[in-house]
Amino acid sequence: MNPVKLTFKNRKGLDLAAHLYMPLDQNPRFYAVFAHCFTCSQNFSAVKRISTSLSQQGIAVLSFDFTGLGWSDGEFVDSTFSSNISDLLDASDFLEKEYEVPKMLVGHSLGGAAVLYSSFELASVEAVVTIGAPAFPGHVKNLFKDGISKIKEKGSAEVSIGGRPFRVSKQFLEDLEQKPLEKMLKNLKKSILIMHSPQDEIVGIQNAAEIYNAARHPKSFISLNGADHMVSKKSDSEYAGEVIASWSKRYVSLDKTDENLYDTEGNQVKVRLSGPGFTTEIKTPHHHMIADEPIEVGGDNLGPNPYDFLMASLGSCTAMTLKMYAERKQWKLNEVTVFLNHDKVHLKDSKNPSEKESKVSRFTRLISLEGELDEEQRQRLLEISNRCPVHRTLEEDIVIQTLLKKE
Repeated sequence: MNPVKLTFKNRKGLDLAAHLYMPLDQNPRFYAVFAHCFTCSQNFSAVKRISTSLSQQGIAVLSFDFTGLGWSDGEFVDSTFSSNISDLLDASDFLEKEYEVPKMLVGHSLGGAAVLYSSFELASVEAVVTIGAPAFPGHVKNLFKDGISKIKEKGSAEVSIGGRPFRVSKQFLEDLEQKPLEKMLKNLKKSILIMHSPQDEIVGIQNAAEIYNAARHPKSFISLNGADHMVSKKSDSEYAGEVIASWSKRYVSLDKTDENLYDTEGNQVKVRLSGPGFTTEIKTPHHHMIADEPIEVGGDNLGPNPYDFLMASLGSCTAMTLKMYAERKQWKLNEVTVFLNHDKVHLKDSKNPSEKESKVSRFTRLISLEGELDEEQRQRLLEISNRCPVHRTLEEDIVIQTLLKKE
C-alpha cells in the first residue's frame, strides 16, 4: 500500500506518526519532507494529494504529525513553533538513518515558515517550497486573536481554530514573536518556490511578496489562482504537486542514474493502482507516467486511458519509423503527424454477426507527411508505416502470460 505508515521518535522521546509516500519502483529520485499547516495533520486532504502527486513523479515524501497533533504523542499545549522546527529536524534525521537524506522540504501555511527555518540547519536540503506561508510566523495569532488576552493572563487557554478546540500556551505566542523571517531569508542559500493564492483570506497574498522580496535567488513564485488557503479543491492540490515536481527537476541535484533499467526481478515496466478511483502509476525504465479513466466513468482524468496509451504507442512508433527511414534515404521529411482511432468492427466472414467473437479491434491511422516529397516517396512511406515494430506486434499472434506474484 502507498503510503506506508511509520513512527519515529523526536528528541523528547515522543512517537510521531508519519506516512511515507514511495514511488512505484521504490527507487526515488530523492526524498522530501512535508510539514502540514497549523493544527492540521498528515491526513489533511491537501497533504495527501500533494504527497501522492510527488510520489507519482518519482519523489519519496515523508509527511508527519507534529507533536500533539493527529496520531502523534504529546499535548498540543506543550508545543511551540520552535518544537515544530525541531520535529522537522528529527524527521530529517529519521529519513537519513532509515532511508536517505531529504533534499527538499515542503511546508503549508505555518509549516511553510517552519521549513524555511529548518532548512538552515539541513545541509542536504537544496530546495524549499512554501504554500500559503506567512511572512511572519506571529501572523498565526490572527486565528485566535479573541483569546490572546486570556492566554496571556492564565498562561494557556482553550481557543477555537477552524471550529475545533485547541489549548494554546503563552509560550507558544512568545515563541512566534521571536521568529522574524526577513533577516533569516537574506542568508538562506537554498532554491525557494513560493506558492500562494491571491484569494487566500487566512494568509494574504502580500505575505508571498514579502517572502519573495526578502529571499535570495534562485527564487520562484507560482500563483494558485482561485485556491483557498487550505488548498481544499482536488484540482488545486494536484496542480501544486505537479508544479513542485517539475520545478524540482531544475533545482534538486540527483546522485542516482538509471543504470538499473530493470527492477531486481527483471521487470521492464511496473504499474500500480492504490487508493480510490482508477488513477494508475506507470514506471518505465526512465519515466514516470499516469493512466486514468474519464470522470464520467468514475476516474479523475489525470492521464490517458489504457486504449489512449495503446494508440499513442502505435502512433509514436509509426512516426519514429518513418523518420528513421526518411533519414536513411536522405529524403526531406520535415514532420510526421499520425491521427488514430480505435473501434470494434464485425469480421467480414462472420456467420453470426450478433456474437461478440465476430468483432475485432480496428485501429485507423491517418498519416500526414510534410516535406519536399514526391508521390512515389509518399507511397513508399505509407508502405513503411506498416512495418513499424508496434504495428507488427499488434498483428502477430500474441501470448499474454499472467501470474500471481508471491508475497
